[in-house]
Order: sequence, then C-alpha cells, then structure tokens
Amino acid sequence: MAETADGDEADLDAFLEKFRGAQRYEGALSPTNWEQEFDQIPMFMKKAPSEIDPKQNPDLACLQSIIFDEEQTLEGNYRSALNDAIAARKLKPNHLKAITRGALCHLELKHFLEAMTWCEEGLRIDPKEKTLLETRTKADRLKRTEERDLRKAKLQEKREQSQKDALLKAIKDRNIKLSPASSKEDTAVSEGFAEMSLDGLGPESAVNAKVCLDENASLTWPVLFLYPEHGQTDFISAFHEGSRFIDHLTVMFEELPPWDVERKYLPSELELYFEDEERAEIYQIDTETTLLKALQHQRYFVKAGTPTFLVLVKLAPFSKNYFFGKKVHQLK
Repeated sequence: MAETADGDEADLDAFLEKFRGAQRYEGALSPTNWEQEFDQIPMFMKKAPSEIDPKQNPDLACLQSIIFDEEQTLEGNYRSALNDAIAARKLKPNHLKAITRGALCHLELKHFLEAMTWCEEGLRIDPKEKTLLETRTKADRLKRTEERDLRKAKLQEKREQSQKDALLKAIKDRNIKLSPASSKEDTAVSEGFAEMSLDGLGPESAVNAKVCLDENASLTWPVLFLYPEHGQTDFISAFHEGSRFIDHLTVMFEELPPWDVERKYLPSELELYFEDEERAEIYQIDTETTLLKALQHQRYFVKAGTPTFLVLVKLAPFSKNYFFGKKVHQLK
C-alpha cells in the first residue's frame, strides 16, 4: 500500500510540474506579464482599441460586428414600430397608445420635430399624459441642441472658407504660382491652395504642415531641403517668407550632420537650386535671398504646397556629375 501511495504522489507531482515549467497549459497567462495579457481579453478590457485588427483580435472584432448588427437591428425595430403606429392611426386616428409609441420611435430615430408633432396631437386628446409631456420636452431640447450644433458647424465652415480665401488672395497677390499639374481649372487651384498639406510626405514633422497667413498678413511656408548627394532631407515647418535661406542654413549646419563625414557642408560653401520639371531645367538661387523672392521667380511653381530646394556643395565632384547633361541656369 505504501508503494502505491508513493507512486500516486509522484504522479501528482509530475502532473503539477507541467504547469510550473515550460509545459504550462495552452493559453496560460504569463507569470510576469499577466496583467497586460489580462487587459487584452475582450471581456476584461478597460478600454477598447481605436482600431481593431481582425487578425490580431478576432474575438474583439467578432464582438464589434455583433454590436453593430444589434445597433442596426435596433434602428430597424424602431422603424418597424413606427410603421405599426402609423398603420394603427389610420384605423383609429385618436389611438393614444399608438400616438405615444410613434412619438417615442420618432425620438429614438432623431426625428425631433416629428416627435414633437406627435406629442402635440396626443396631448390634445389627453393634456396630462406624462409620457407625451416628457417626450415633447426631451425632443424640444434635443432639437434645439441639434440646431445649435448645426449653426456652429456652418459658422466654423464659413470662418475656415474666409481664411482660405484670404490665403489664396495673399498668394495670388504675390505672384506665386502653383504647379500646373495641380491647377487644371480655377476651382482646382482654389482647392489646391486650400488643401495644401504634407500628409504622407515622409518626415513625421511634415504631417499637417501648411502654408499660413499670420496676423501681420505675412506668409509662412513648409519648406523641404533635399541633399541628393547623401539622400537626406531637412524640413522647416514654418519658413517665414521674409527670411533668408542663409539664415536657416547657418542654424541647420551649426553642427555638421553625422552623414557629412567629409565635413564639407559649411553654410558658406553651399549652393541652392530648384528644378523646373516642365522644362527639365535647373535654376540656382542666391542663398542671401528671401523665400518670397525665390517663390516669385518666373519659373518657380509651388508643388503640393511645399516649396522644395536642392542643396549642393560648391565645386564638389558630385555636383558636377549631378548637373551633367542638364541645363543649369547659374547665378551671374
């Protein structure tokens, strides 16, 4: 008997050991990260993720689908109930229960004016009907809130449109040209200026950067510098039109970047160019000039709302190779 008892105890220890070591049961929570893993279980989540990937969270995606279907079903039920109420009133116009149910359905469907109308019709039958009185009050409050929000949205839209129109006028008054590829019609030009942004350009700091008209009626632009020799870029989110290029280059290269292993990107040794894509030509810009003057060049076209310039080193072998076979308009 003793041997049997010892054997059973050994079997039990071996069984329990599976749950202590690497052979823990499938789906077990990690001893070190169990709280984080626990929060990933849909039933115990404190906050649902903003986006649900069905592959990563199939259970949560399934629940979301069920909730959506229930919401759709709920709305369908209200519409079905409303149709029943309408049908009942055709048979008996003063059917108070049908009127009350119809008013509630209109309220849930956000038909606030219709809900108030049904309540008024019911209250002419029974002026003290509590549900109709409460529903009318709630519908009236929600209707006023909806109208207020609509007024605010229209006012904001009008304000934004006014700002866009002022911005467009400021750009046109300065004889700054938009890229022909983006301006097939005057309407397209207006929309192009209004929606100038750098979404998806690349650098994180560039996202949502736009040309702006400040309180002093001056323009600030997002500007991109390209260093073709090293495949690098620099981005200035707010380049004032009255600022000189050399001032920005001096700050940017106060400390030489790690990719400039030859230490040749000194502000005094840099040259600035822009490319005329339509003619496949390159123009040099004086680094002492302002952004506004550069943008007013007869062959400069702002593309995607982002003035872009090439930065090269004077007399560098790469520069000579880069310009080979291209028509370059050097400064005189």
